[in-house]
Amino acid sequence: MKVEAWLFLLVGVFFMPVGTVYGFMVDWMEPVGFLALYLVGALCLMIGAYLHYTGNRVGPRPEDRLDAEVHEGAGEQGHFSPWSWWPLMLALACAAGFLGLAVGWWIFLVGAGLAVIGLIGWVYEYSRGDHAH
Repeated sequence: MKVEAWLFLLVGVFFMPVGTVYGFMVDWMEPVGFLALYLVGALCLMIGAYLHYTGNRVGPRPEDRLDAEVHEGAGEQGHFSPWSWWPLMLALACAAGFLGLAVGWWIFLVGAGLAVIGLIGWVYEYSRGDHAH
């Protein structure tokens, strides 16, 4: 994960002076632009620091070594819900929430309520019924 960590850290370091230069170019009168650039830089630095910490804790992966074989990366990559309908409901609820920001607050509240239901359903999907652990 060293390559990913250094990539995010370098991008984060890049955006900090870019935000400062942008701020000077607009005489600090346009607050959204330089603040957004600072926040992008901070987010990249946080992701890079997390990847650096995780890479030191976990050790080199097969993707990080030049002498690795293809079969070393084989195996289970995670657990995914192949027939779950909850992500679709959550996506539609988020779309309704964003539509509500443009059209009316009552649509946003309906979307937020459906998003809470969809998120709870997705998180607890394997905690009941045939798939309960």
